[in-house]
Amino acid sequence: RGKGRGEYPTTTPFLFSHEVVFNHDGRNFLNYFSRSWIINSDDEVIGQGASEVGFWRIRDKNVIEVLLAHSTGIVEGWLGVANGAKIQLEMDQGYSAPSAKIVTAGSRLYGLVDGQLFTSYDMAAEGQTLQAHLWSSLERQAAN
Repeated sequence: RGKGRGEYPTTTPFLFSHEVVFNHDGRNFLNYFSRSWIINSDDEVIGQGASEVGFWRIRDKNVIEVLLAHSTGIVEGWLGVANGAKIQLEMDQGYSAPSAKIVTAGSRLYGLVDGQLFTSYDMAAEGQTLQAHLWSSLERQAAN
């Protein structure tokens, strides 16, 4: 769990609380769940943020395939490579429900920095070019 910041030309900048969970049941993929809450400068929750669920499939030569479905009506396929403590992903394909915004490109970075998971998401959507949208830093939590 941790905190992050979001901004984009079509939205007002915001702070968020972020939780990411990876699970593994012995098969050759990870289950992934991410959810967020909009917070104010005092870290009080003032609204619901986005959620996404999916699968991370680890292939040969550190290639990673990620499939994500978002609460906002978007489904994406991502391709990338794990390089030590860093994973870089690029959006391969996307689908947007008729009521959802259309995302045309994306780039994600996940990395371990000083024992914390750093995440960033660059997005091209709503006629905008690829640019920074979300970033967060999360501390590992003890398993329940």
